[in-house]
Amino acid sequence: MRIEVAGHTHVGMKRNHNEDNYLILTDENLCCVADGMGGHSSGEIASKIAVEELAEFFRMTSRDQDATWPFKMDKARNYDENRLATGIKLANKSIFDKASTDQKYKGMGTTIVSVHFTDAAAYVGHVGDSRVYFFRQGVLRQVTEDHSLLNDYLKAKKLTPEEIENFPHKNVIVRALGMKDTVAVDVAKVEPQQGDIFLLCSDGLSGMVTDPQMQDILTRTSELEKACSQLIDMANAAGGNDNVTCVLARFHAN
Repeated sequence: MRIEVAGHTHVGMKRNHNEDNYLILTDENLCCVADGMGGHSSGEIASKIAVEELAEFFRMTSRDQDATWPFKMDKARNYDENRLATGIKLANKSIFDKASTDQKYKGMGTTIVSVHFTDAAAYVGHVGDSRVYFFRQGVLRQVTEDHSLLNDYLKAKKLTPEEIENFPHKNVIVRALGMKDTVAVDVAKVEPQQGDIFLLCSDGLSGMVTDPQMQDILTRTSELEKACSQLIDMANAAGGNDNVTCVLARFHAN
């Protein structure tokens, strides 16, 4: 098993600083995207803590498989699912503690999406409205479900198509790292096939570029670095209202 990865981030066309961060941890076959929020540079700090804490937990558990974990295992999940969820929970606690003890970071938080590849599967962990998709045989599918107010309304089937288009609170998320001292982490299992591409992104991409447009770029562009650049360029060409980050990971069976 081999993972080919590329990642890019851009401040966008409307913001003056970038609160997104991303991680590519090759040795652990782990990648993630975090989209920070908060005043001043707090969002950038939160997303940086998130990716660094997740990376350090994976390094620590790889070095010492008998190390004590900061949270109990969920018996309904296997080892790899628990490992990913625990790393994200640890990141949440670190962000919450920093925001609670330092006034200048009060209220900061971040989304996170992550994919960890093993010989058996690809595990997707996430909190917030950043997304993971996977692209197989010309078709792009969304793996994650947005933890957003808009998505809650959509699931309740309370909005007409016109109301969806004009929904005034599209950026309101209902779950993020740093909001509370504990967080629920969604973990999904995907069984990848040769050539599958996983797309991780902040809503600076998914909010500006449609799924069919993303699918079209991945269909036409096989080089991951080039596809990343094209996706970000398309988001900026559509207005670039937010920071935009994209990580692409292609699965090779051998």
